[in-house]
Amino acid sequence: MLEPEHVLVRQVEHANTKCWVCVLSCLLLACVYVSSLYVWRSSLPRDHPTVIKCRCASVLLVAALSPVAVKAWTHWAEIRVDVSVWELMGVRMEGFIPAVTLPLLLTVVFYLGPLVHSAMDNPGGFTVELHSALDVQSWRSCAGDAVWLRNQVVAPVTEELVFRGAMLPMLVPCAGPTGAIFMAPLFFGVAHFHHIIEQRRLHKDSMSVILLVAGMQFLYTTVFGAFSAFIFMRTGHVVGPVVCHSFCNSQGLPDISSALQHPQRSALLFSYLMGVLLFVVLLFPLTDPFFYGTIPVCRLAPAPVSVC
Repeated sequence: MLEPEHVLVRQVEHANTKCWVCVLSCLLLACVYVSSLYVWRSSLPRDHPTVIKCRCASVLLVAALSPVAVKAWTHWAEIRVDVSVWELMGVRMEGFIPAVTLPLLLTVVFYLGPLVHSAMDNPGGFTVELHSALDVQSWRSCAGDAVWLRNQVVAPVTEELVFRGAMLPMLVPCAGPTGAIFMAPLFFGVAHFHHIIEQRRLHKDSMSVILLVAGMQFLYTTVFGAFSAFIFMRTGHVVGPVVCHSFCNSQGLPDISSALQHPQRSALLFSYLMGVLLFVVLLFPLTDPFFYGTIPVCRLAPAPVSVC
């Protein structure tokens, strides 16, 4: 028996309202994360240890409270799943080892060109890096470096928990897994516009240069955000995005312009191309849900989809 038209209209309106609340909740969460960086008033630059410690404390608190936001959202949206909020956010043990290693391997493959580039310019560098990775004293030195801790630990952990772990479960019921993969990175990219405030305060560059840099940063953080969201949706783990994020922070953007001017340009460009091709070929096999077990966040999808 068909339902009356006014009932169907009401259901559609309710669904639209729910979607808008999901989006606004994600926007609010992003604003809270960024705002927490500025609750500490200081004239010191962002890389000063005091500023770093205060900001790390702020974002760690926001990340710690993000499960509360997800829990509140599930109650409001009347979401019923037989898993915990932590599991929805990708904090779980099933498939943990593959979730750490396979996405990281995929990211390393993408960086094949830059890694070969670095090896050509500094042949002994790989040995030094390997020795440092196995040296306890080297890790202690890193742990005492505020910039290293921010870039390699605190930023990846908190940003992935908030912008992937918390936001994707909110977006999936409304936009579906594929839509969520492309929506969540927009919040992540926009959140990085706050660097404009820092640059303007320090008067380092003209406004046009600052906006250009901010635009580029928005572009690559959004692209990385989409990749990270894809990893999260395919594996159901937040640890994969965290280790990939940390690795990318350590490597920076690939320096294509330098590769084009390198004496071994042909070999370098070949390695860059092979890295991209291998990344594309391995993207789905290395993120096959077979390795990771049942994906909790995919249970929120309105219908079965291939991404999960």
